Amino acid sequence: MRLLFLGDVMGRAGRSAVAERLPALRTDWGLDFVVVNGENASSGAGITGDHAKKLLASGADCVTLGDHAFDQKEMLQFIETEPRIVRPLNYARTAPGKGARIFTVGGRKVLVLQALGQVFMKRPFDDPFSAVDGVLKGSPLGGAVQATILDIHCEATSEKMAMGHWCDGRASLVVGTHTHVPTADAQILRGGTAYLSDAGMCGDYDSVIGMEKSEPLRRFITQMPKGRFEPASGPATLSGVYVETDDRTGLAQRVVPVRLGGRLQESRP
Repeated sequence: MRLLFLGDVMGRAGRSAVAERLPALRTDWGLDFVVVNGENASSGAGITGDHAKKLLASGADCVTLGDHAFDQKEMLQFIETEPRIVRPLNYARTAPGKGARIFTVGGRKVLVLQALGQVFMKRPFDDPFSAVDGVLKGSPLGGAVQATILDIHCEATSEKMAMGHWCDGRASLVVGTHTHVPTADAQILRGGTAYLSDAGMCGDYDSVIGMEKSEPLRRFITQMPKGRFEPASGPATLSGVYVETDDRTGLAQRVVPVRLGGRLQESRP
């Protein structure tokens, strides 16, 4: 299978980049399945139902969320009506929505799950490793499903790397999100799992992790806020990772970082 994962969509600039580029990429790259992290799609904090619909209409098969999953309160209800949205697996059990879902594409099954890290994160979430382990054991790669994509949404690269090794041989792709900065460590681990510490963001990189520079700079320099953070609105880079897998085993055969448009150096399959 040919899989594409796109990192955190940041505000209007990120939404526009996905809408403009993803439909053609599905055709040009022969993509079988696309996952987009949309947790910052609406004003940089959470995602509305309308914006989720637009990402799905642009060609995403699944939208993952993160620690800002329910910043837009309407998502509490909307997620129950839209099975293509996946929230963090290790939220409280009473949280709406699901943290793992199986999708069918061309007769093949794709498992998508997301977990939140614990290191340096503001809220205490349940253990992501045991949560992920239970799902992977219940839907083994190369058996119940032909591909598995794990979005590990956390701050620490060490925690992301540990999750990659924990899932090696049991997932097609383990990819980090949350920091909005793409890393240069795309690789296939020893057991056959494609790994990238952070996919980066779909947003304007002439910014401070996607936000207009003035307010973050003021807070770093003076330690005092003056206004709200606002998403940067310049030309966006589409950032993510492309993976090719073996249909029989579900393991990765090729992994390539993706960066298109905006300010970053281009990378494509």
